[in-house]
Amino acid sequence: MKEKGNKKSFLWKVRVKASARRDAIVQKTKDSFVVSVDAHTKGGEANRRVLELLRRHLGADVDIRIVHGHHSPSKIVSVQVRE
Repeated sequence: MKEKGNKKSFLWKVRVKASARRDAIVQKTKDSFVVSVDAHTKGGEANRRVLELLRRHLGADVDIRIVHGHHSPSKIVSVQVRE
């Protein structure tokens, strides 16, 4: 975890299962998740849904974005928590 000004920053490894029957988040380690989404990969639908689910899971005021793996099921996600 890094701290920048009023923000704490994390990098998480996320494995995405697109076109799942239902949305789910399973935390494997402190910085590794498996996220199942009911959205398809076409047009970035699954990526948008993953970010939405992670924001909701955190329940905090966060900036979250995919920094690596936009076209892959294995992603690196940057999370910055505003305080």
